Amino acid sequence: MRVPVEGGDLAVEIHDGDTPPVLAIHGVSGSRKLWNWLAAHHFSLVAPDLRGRGDSHEVPGSSIRQHADDMVRVLDALDLQSVTVCGMSMGAYVAVDLAVRHPDRVRALVLVDGGFPMPAHAQMTEEVLPEAFAPQVAARERTWTIDEYVAVQAMVNPVIDAADPLIRDYFAHDLTPDGHLRLPADTLVADATDVIFGTSRWRDLTMPTWFVHAEWSTGPDSPPAYTADQAQAFRADLPVLREPVLINEVDHGGTVMTRTGAAVTAEVLAEALK
Repeated sequence: MRVPVEGGDLAVEIHDGDTPPVLAIHGVSGSRKLWNWLAAHHFSLVAPDLRGRGDSHEVPGSSIRQHADDMVRVLDALDLQSVTVCGMSMGAYVAVDLAVRHPDRVRALVLVDGGFPMPAHAQMTEEVLPEAFAPQVAARERTWTIDEYVAVQAMVNPVIDAADPLIRDYFAHDLTPDGHLRLPADTLVADATDVIFGTSRWRDLTMPTWFVHAEWSTGPDSPPAYTADQAQAFRADLPVLREPVLINEVDHGGTVMTRTGAAVTAEVLAEALK
């Protein structure tokens, strides 16, 4: 379905399942196809392509606040007053902003490897940021076949299972029919800037909140986005935060995009829906 928002229409995919609806918000370079792994666990999901991504790639303008405002439009279009929200990576920051500014629309929150300050972000400056994203920007200057694109992703990150049909479907959604990446470079950098240098209002959350985090960041044995001690510190500072859940032997993307990670995230989401 298409949902009118400021500047255009968002593409929204509805997964019919056995649960109350869950608003599922993907990350900075992802798309609604991220949630196919959770849909396989029979959740009822409302999964938008955020502006600038997937079938919403022509919608201009991008920020955490704008994405959160778009999510209100999605809920309104579906006549959903209050739902459980699950956000991964940047989507978790969007979910926090939505929950803090519109607490009546969020009954519970599941944050997947995001939403809280990442220690690595403290080492970043606005001058260095474009260099950090230079490979992703360069990838937008050429065309790709789906086989080439999946092969490169699997080479960069061995956690990715190139034989998984959901992986192929996920990365195919990144490409236009002529093989260009849909996500514009300026949108990617703008949203990354907002995540890294913006202020998450996680301390203002008032609804039950769950936090799932990965053992690694990108690939085996890489330093995690959050350590177990950092996750416990968030819990100590946020009364509504339940016991954080660490997923072993997966990285940031693998919290959802692997069978192992999706199974654990699904268990947490099922708990949040009770």
